[in-house]
Amino acid sequence: MDTESLARAVGALLLQHHLTLGSAESCTGGMVASYITDIAGASDYFEGAIVAYSYRTKEHVLGVPASTLERYGAVSAETVMAMARGAREVLKVDVAVAITGIAGPGGATLDKPLGLTYIGLASPRGELWRKYIWKGDRRENRVQSARAALELLKEHLASSSE
Repeated sequence: MDTESLARAVGALLLQHHLTLGSAESCTGGMVASYITDIAGASDYFEGAIVAYSYRTKEHVLGVPASTLERYGAVSAETVMAMARGAREVLKVDVAVAITGIAGPGGATLDKPLGLTYIGLASPRGELWRKYIWKGDRRENRVQSARAALELLKEHLASSSE
C-alpha cells in the first residue's frame, strides 16, 4: 500500500470510530502530519502536530519529564510514550502518535545506532510502542519512520473494529 492509500485508510478509520488524531514528531519533522494532511478532508479528524526536535520542546511543550530525558535520552521507548501522552493532552485528541529517532548521518552511539527509531501511540484503548532500526540514509530513515507510524495507526485503529 502506498503512503497516500495508507493515510486515506487511517483517515477512514478515524472517521468510522469518531476519533481525532494528533502527532508529536522529532526526527520526522512533521512528515506524518504532512502525509495525513495531503488527504482532502483531514481537518475532520486531524487536529495538529507538534514538531519537538529539542529536549527543551519535548519537556516544555509535550511535558516529557526532564528525568526521563536525562535517564533514557531523547531516543527511547520512555520518551516516545511521554511524547505521545503529551501530544494527546496538549492537542486534546483521542489518538496521538509520536516518533523519535536517530535519522543520521550523525548522532549515533554504541548503545543507539544510526537508524534507531521509536514510534509510540496513545489512545483510549491503551498505549503501545515499537522499535525500529532503519538502514537507509537520513531521508530514507525519516520516510520509513513516518510510514511505520501510519502503519501502526492503521493496525491499531483497525483492531478497534474487531
